Amino acid sequence: MSDPLDQMRHRLGLRRLGYADVVLEQPAVRWTPAGAEPREETVAEEIPVALVYNGVPHVVMMATPRDLEDFAVGFTLTEELAASAADITAVEVQRYGLGIEVHLTVSAASETTVATRHRPLTGRTGCGICGASTVEEVLKTLHPVPAGAPFDPAVVYRAVEALATRQPLNDRVGAAHAAGWATRDGEIVLVREDIGRHNALDKLVGAFARGGERPEGFVVVTSRASFEMVQKASVLGAPVLAAISGPTGLAVRVAEQAGMALVGFTRNGRATVYTHPERLGLGG
Repeated sequence: MSDPLDQMRHRLGLRRLGYADVVLEQPAVRWTPAGAEPREETVAEEIPVALVYNGVPHVVMMATPRDLEDFAVGFTLTEELAASAADITAVEVQRYGLGIEVHLTVSAASETTVATRHRPLTGRTGCGICGASTVEEVLKTLHPVPAGAPFDPAVVYRAVEALATRQPLNDRVGAAHAAGWATRDGEIVLVREDIGRHNALDKLVGAFARGGERPEGFVVVTSRASFEMVQKASVLGAPVLAAISGPTGLAVRVAEQAGMALVGFTRNGRATVYTHPERLGLGG
């Protein structure tokens, strides 16, 4: 078993037998003060997704098995394994019984970059940097956000409210994050969901990179705003990243350097702007 792909499949127990559904019906018991009630519950699926570049396995991420072409392309771009979507010439999803492989064909330059990056660990759904072996791999190239006209602050809150109505997977399972692109009017034009917040944003990046039309707008997410989320949003050139929860200190510093307005706690009729308030017409 010298082939690295065969070694990975053996380790993960992958077999060509189809693949897991996005959701599962799980027997459960609901307890309330009135007593116990047997019932069927809908739960989100979480499976290993192996990303394979030019036949060489690179990393295994835990993800929701939906929009995986978008995920693979977005991950490749936000992890800076490819300089642009043009470096990715083919994406093929191969489904197995206990997991999925996504095979990407990339340019020679990207293949060299992939070979220099080491991801010895499986990436958990809540971890955007699992397996990175150096600080340089974590703190990637800064993507300055282009200047532009300010947004109406009320539109940001409107977009976050609208995102809550565009999450069919989360409506079923209550355990999925979403990342969306909002226009200047607060209309959500594209949404991607995943049990991992980083995965959802990678899927959004990948969807646009694969040819989706992206009007002027900004990113909204149903999670906290960590620095990885800021970095991924900057790949889209987003002038604003609005999150329903708070940011981290490093996220604030990265957003400040990138020229991005970082908005946290965007809920219950209020929001907190941590960087570049002028992006929202609030002054410097």
